[in-house]
Amino acid sequence: MSTTYFTSDTHFGHRLVADLRSYDTVLGLRLFDTVDEYDEYVVAVWNEVVRPRDTVWHLGDVTLGNINRVGHLLSRLHGTIHLVTGNHDEVAPGVSRRAPRLQRTWLQYFDSIQPYARIRAAGHHVLLSHYPYTGEGKRVGADRYTQYRLPNEGMPLIHGHTHDSGQRLSFDEGTPMVHVGWDAWGKPVRLDKVIATFGWEG
Repeated sequence: MSTTYFTSDTHFGHRLVADLRSYDTVLGLRLFDTVDEYDEYVVAVWNEVVRPRDTVWHLGDVTLGNINRVGHLLSRLHGTIHLVTGNHDEVAPGVSRRAPRLQRTWLQYFDSIQPYARIRAAGHHVLLSHYPYTGEGKRVGADRYTQYRLPNEGMPLIHGHTHDSGQRLSFDEGTPMVHVGWDAWGKPVRLDKVIATFGWEG
């Protein structure tokens, strides 16, 4: 029997993100010294959690730049992986004029690619997007990429993008949103955990 997982903002090969995530304040030590060590750490954690027969929704910001540079990492990840594109993904509609030409290359690593999706969880219709309806997390300033955000019409949302570490559940005009980014969970998060975060019964 398969399990469904969610994650976002892995940022493979991204030196800045690797540096930001390298220091464990609880343990008081660096987890990795190079971006390659960070990438290998993400792959190891992913594969400890996700089995080959599981399904993963990756909600964007896979990497920065050419996908083939991290293809050797993506090809090792367990699961059937569906991508909802983020602002750092070259294949995202609107992010790059080359996005249509890049679809075939990116589909070597993902089972589907789309700008957003909808699922059903615990009897609720839920939207999946890289972006929250509103908000930038701890970043200071106006919301970015507003032209790519879904309008809030009352449907619960699962998202990435904010890089918040503690905030997993938030609200926009009363509509609940769950952040499933790597910064918040440190691994792909199971659907039942997301359902519990919403406060629903599975």
